[in-house]
Amino acid sequence: MHKKPRVQIWFDRKAGFLEVIFEKKHGYFRETSHDQVMEKVDRQGHVIGFHILGASRIRKPLEIHLA
Repeated sequence: MHKKPRVQIWFDRKAGFLEVIFEKKHGYFRETSHDQVMEKVDRQGHVIGFHILGASRIRKPLEIHLA
């Protein structure tokens, strides 16, 4: 039987921190074109998640292109 992919989402309302992880594996965070957003990538450079700092203060949609 094939496992369904699971997305993990964490939101800390007090800190305004949002994290979304598409795949649970080793990786590291790197900068994006927006100073509030970091993307998490694996060793091959595939995006496996992202986080947003100050997410609760965002008042309009963010347009970010992840690698």
